[in-house]
Amino acid sequence: MRRGLVRVALAATLLVGGVVWWWVGRAGGGGAVDEPAQGAPVRRVVPAGTRIRVEVINTTPVRGQARRVSLYLRDAGFDVVKYAGEGPALDSTRVLDRSGHPDWARLASEALGGATVESRPDSTRFVDLTILVGRVVRTPPEAFYP
Repeated sequence: MRRGLVRVALAATLLVGGVVWWWVGRAGGGGAVDEPAQGAPVRRVVPAGTRIRVEVINTTPVRGQARRVSLYLRDAGFDVVKYAGEGPALDSTRVLDRSGHPDWARLASEALGGATVESRPDSTRFVDLTILVGRVVRTPPEAFYP
């Protein structure tokens, strides 16, 4: 009798846990990031055969912003090698050209909806672009990957 009650309680717990897991995943997880809507792919802006190494730095108080932008840039064809939450607070997003390729910086700016482009060569960073994510970042309205 007691084993039967334990089995029923365990089955009920697993069932409730599964329903909650499904519901949270479907609803976005209370601020978590969802997959993009089907039929709304991110447009690839990086030419085939080109590797543009990018670091993304979040300068906003919003947690996870660098990760969201990184996922979007990866879908657009950029090779995001680092993302972090550091740096001085900025109002607008900036693309810093580190390797002397202004056309690559313009591609990133285009992908981000017209971010400001600045040339700041720095060969010690081993990246082509640094993206400083500001409070105003224009990524598409679709949700991002989790």
